[in-house]
Amino acid sequence: MKARAPTVPRALGAPALLCLASLSGPAAQEAARFPEHAYFGDLHLHTGYSLDAAWMTLATPDDAYRHARGEAIERPGGGTLRLGRPLDFLAVTDHAEYLGLYQELQREGGKLHDRPLAEALRSVEAPVRRRAYLDAVARIQAGRLDDPEVERSIWRSYCAAAARHDQPGTFTAFIGFEWSSMPGNWNLHRNVIFGGAKVPERPFSALDSERPEDLWTYLENARRAGSDVLAIAHNGNLSGGRMFALTDSDGKAIDAPYAVRRRANEIAHEIVQVKGQSETHPSIALDDEFAGFEAAAVQLGTMKELTEGELAARFSYVREAYKNGLVLQGTLGANPFRFGLVAGSDSHVGATLPEESAIPGGQGEGTPEARLGYRGGSGGLTGIWAQENTRASLFAALGRNETFGTSGVRLRPRIFGGWTFAPDLLEREGWLATAYAEGVPMGGDLGAAAGKAPTFAVAALKDPAGANLDRIQIVKCWAAGGQAFERIHDVALSGGRRVDPATGRAPPVGNTVDLAKATYADTIGAAELEALWTDPDFDPRAPACYYARVLEIPTPRWSTIDAAAHGGAPRSDVQATIQERAWTSPIWYTPPR
Repeated sequence: MKARAPTVPRALGAPALLCLASLSGPAAQEAARFPEHAYFGDLHLHTGYSLDAAWMTLATPDDAYRHARGEAIERPGGGTLRLGRPLDFLAVTDHAEYLGLYQELQREGGKLHDRPLAEALRSVEAPVRRRAYLDAVARIQAGRLDDPEVERSIWRSYCAAAARHDQPGTFTAFIGFEWSSMPGNWNLHRNVIFGGAKVPERPFSALDSERPEDLWTYLENARRAGSDVLAIAHNGNLSGGRMFALTDSDGKAIDAPYAVRRRANEIAHEIVQVKGQSETHPSIALDDEFAGFEAAAVQLGTMKELTEGELAARFSYVREAYKNGLVLQGTLGANPFRFGLVAGSDSHVGATLPEESAIPGGQGEGTPEARLGYRGGSGGLTGIWAQENTRASLFAALGRNETFGTSGVRLRPRIFGGWTFAPDLLEREGWLATAYAEGVPMGGDLGAAAGKAPTFAVAALKDPAGANLDRIQIVKCWAAGGQAFERIHDVALSGGRRVDPATGRAPPVGNTVDLAKATYADTIGAAELEALWTDPDFDPRAPACYYARVLEIPTPRWSTIDAAAHGGAPRSDVQATIQERAWTSPIWYTPPR
């Protein structure tokens, strides 16, 4: 393992291109096409066009795209919201269920404008507006306000907003929506992302069907009609064990056709957002000292405290899904849970909120008193390794899973796997081009075993505006004998630390956080880490996957920063510090059946 000094990031960007001349023939042509840049954005954001957001904000999709590009928009309750750094891309994913209806009820000259409900929603008296809003929800649940003509008109204007803000090469605006199935108040939502301008005449909502299989049919029909489209599963930590269940919507055991369809349609999973992370949980990952990061606390809909059993529901978490998918791969010949990783905000105020130092509560609450009850985290960000910032390039990278999710920071991780990497690969200038030519990046498959264990090249560069790095870990999941296993390997540690062979763990990186001032110092950690690691327990008969997890040094949590700004002590109901992190999409190994 090796921790590098903060030098020019040759390992992660364009400088590697300088050594393409060392390759020749097809290898050089293939390496020349590798993605040079990591683009950061949000694939899960709501505006006032979502019914559950309309009471908090009247922000429009136009407002959301403007905010993502660096402009200020109004904050609920007063003031403004503005990103410290603009995003490279955004998908506005308002709920498909009565998309934009709240605005349509109030639109001057609109078909629904003169209804009594619409008049009440425009009242100057807040109690009257609130009663009208609750009445609207009840009426909508009863289906009394459905109007196909209005629905199609809103959808066209919604898609037009993305077209207005899409600037190829500078900023990518994706068309999207959220399918919001919620049986028993457990979250089975999926975000639907279109890769271009061709879309069906209407979105597909949970009012059409609450079955994921029926959403897949919508996606398959859309692709047959010429749309580029995929689905991203919502953060599964609040699914009550339903997101990655081993049964279909009818309660039948997953079979091969189901596995093939799910893999083809649900290309990625949202590993973190304001409602917490869904990588794993301390009660099921007993050997993972970092499993407790931003764990969920309350159920959606009811807002009741989750029980320990509900928190530990194994079929709610990514790592369990990866393990179970590998078992199914061995029995079915297909893996329903072979997906990449992304992240998002799930903000409901039209503004992405990834920055710990700027977050005014999970949904833009404007006062410290309003934020006291909020225990969630800041929004996450999706990182995409792509050739250029265009819909086509970013969407292609999503499809091949060359993506990673972060807890809101912009650190840049890479992982490659191969059978023939030279021991001095990372010492060579231009190693990135070689890694693409001789191996596979995140999202790839290693192919048939080459008579020895695979080797992985991993590297990470700190967020230029963030904290130094603590470590890089490789998380391995595999299946053998009908059972699934996991193991975490610390492969790159800052500060010359080493793993203790007796405990299998590395000493902590340290902590420089001043809680009273909510500050930290980059006097520990490293600006860049990299390592070449060979799996010491590889079994060519066992299907496996490997993903990298990169941790920063401890920094103040948003709630601690908020407390210090208002002269208070850190809150006792949440962690005062966090270690921001990133998770890469896995690299897979699939043995011949």
